[in-house]
Order: sequence, then C-alpha cells, then structure tokens
Amino acid sequence: MAIVTNTFTTFDAKGIREDLSNLITNIAPEETPYMSNIGRESISNSLFEWQTDTLASAAANKQLEGDDVTSFDSVTATVRLQNYAQISRKTIVLSATEETVNKAGRRSELAYQIAKRSAELKRDQEFSMLNGAVAAAGNTTTARGTASLQAFIKTNYDMQTNGANPSYTTVPTGARSDGNVRTFTETILKNVIQQVWTSGGTPKILMTGPVNKQRVSGFSGIASARYNLNGGDRPATIIGAADIYVSDFGQVQVVPNRFQRERDAFVIDPDYAKVTTLRPYQQVELAKTGDAEKRMLIVEWGHKVLAENAHGIAADLVTS
Repeated sequence: MAIVTNTFTTFDAKGIREDLSNLITNIAPEETPYMSNIGRESISNSLFEWQTDTLASAAANKQLEGDDVTSFDSVTATVRLQNYAQISRKTIVLSATEETVNKAGRRSELAYQIAKRSAELKRDQEFSMLNGAVAAAGNTTTARGTASLQAFIKTNYDMQTNGANPSYTTVPTGARSDGNVRTFTETILKNVIQQVWTSGGTPKILMTGPVNKQRVSGFSGIASARYNLNGGDRPATIIGAADIYVSDFGQVQVVPNRFQRERDAFVIDPDYAKVTTLRPYQQVELAKTGDAEKRMLIVEWGHKVLAENAHGIAADLVTS
C-alpha cells in the first residue's frame, strides 16, 4: 500500500497538542491489615513498659471443714516487658518552579508528594512490625528500633527443628532463627490455633503472605465455612477465596498481607497488640536555604505486644 504523493501527515506536522491524561495511576497497595486491626496507645517515653501476669494452674482444691491456715500460697511477681519507640520519616525537596508550573494530574506537586509519602510511612510501619526486627536501644550512631511480632512470639509455634524461637526476659533483642522451609498444612495451622487457645488467647486472625493465602483456601476448614457462613446449603458467591477458617476454637478470619514475610503465618488475637505513639504524624517545614521547598514527614512510634502467648506463629513455610 502507498499514500498519495505530498499527503500531509502527522509525522510532518508541527504544533499537535499532547494527549496526556489528567489522571495518575498508582496501584501500589496502601492497606496495612496488621496495623489496622490492632489497638492504639499514646506513650510518653521512647522506652515504654508494661506488665503481664497469669493465674495458677487449676487444681482439685479440697479443704477440711474447720481447718486452720498454717501455710500460704506463694505469690508470683508480674513480668515487666519493654520495647522502644523508633523514628520513621520521609523527606521531600522540590524546586519552587516545579510547584508553580501547570502540571497534569495534580495542581500542587507538594501536596501530591506529601500524600504519597504519608502512605509510604504507614507501609514502612507495617513492614517493621512483621519482618523480624528486634528491639534496639540505639545511641548516637545507631537508630532506635522497635521489636516485631516475630521477636515477641516464643510460646505458641510450629516450626522446623533447625529453627529457634527468640529468647528474652524483658525486652526482645534477639531474632528468631529460621529453619528449612516446608509446605503449610492444615495440621500445622490447627496445632498453632490450639496452642493459642490453650494459652488463653482467642484466635481471631490468620495472617499470611499471598502464596500461603491460596494454600489455606484448600484447607478443609475453609470448605466448611463456605456453607456455615451462608446459613444454608448453597456455597458462597466467591468460592475461590478463603476468608474464614472454621476451627475447633472458633472462626478465624484469613487475611493476606503484602508486607509480611511469606515464610511466616501468624495466628493473632488483635486485642493483645497495639501501635504506640510518642510523636504523632507531623509535617515539618524545613529551613529554606535556596529556591526550593523542603518538607519532612515524621512519626515516633512503637509496637506493644501485651501478651505474646495470645498469638502464635507457623514458621518456616514455603514461599512459592
């Protein structure tokens, strides 16, 4: 095929207006399931502390009628736990010209970048609480760090024999040791749920990475949920997704999390974990030293696991 000689086309034309959409597409996820489900608390020091206690084991308590008291039950002291608040920040610097020129998709570059950095801060917090970080007091050359869920959990677990739980008394400064990976099975999940319930927790959330979320969808407890949740014999509308696992100790919501390690699956009682805040989210205008705008978004926060035995971990799971 050929075009007529001297046909004027767009390849030769000047002054054609651009076709630039006024929308900016960003599919990066912003949801933070762990942080959204646990509690909130304000603190007043970078080192924050709390206490845990427990009851004596149940026993056959039989006494003689008219008996005198000659001995007394021992008193067990509470356990005092600690963690540190860490500082997280995002910074922005952009020229005054960039803020002034006409832009597609946003009127103010500064406002757009502030909103974007705010979402990034929340993602960083979620990541920090679920990816093995340990508590660090910090000094003039090392930043303070808040301990993650892995660093706290040491009572309820199912892991490989070559893995190891963290060991601590008051502050979780030692990391969990990973073992060889194995397939996540319903037997593993049942074991962890039972341990959490026996310890006194109420298993409410199973939080996994995307690979193991799909694996959980095939567990038999999920198949039962498709019928039980509808109150009849018709399956759920969406049967390819596992949203509720019906365990022997109650229904457990299955929640995928993009920001946790795939090799970990957490059984969580959200009533026993909190995000603590020493300094809330702030936008700070930094000193102007030239023809540019400077901003800092900052938060000082920590992670409080009120009772580590209210949670559990299925560790060392395959990641693909």
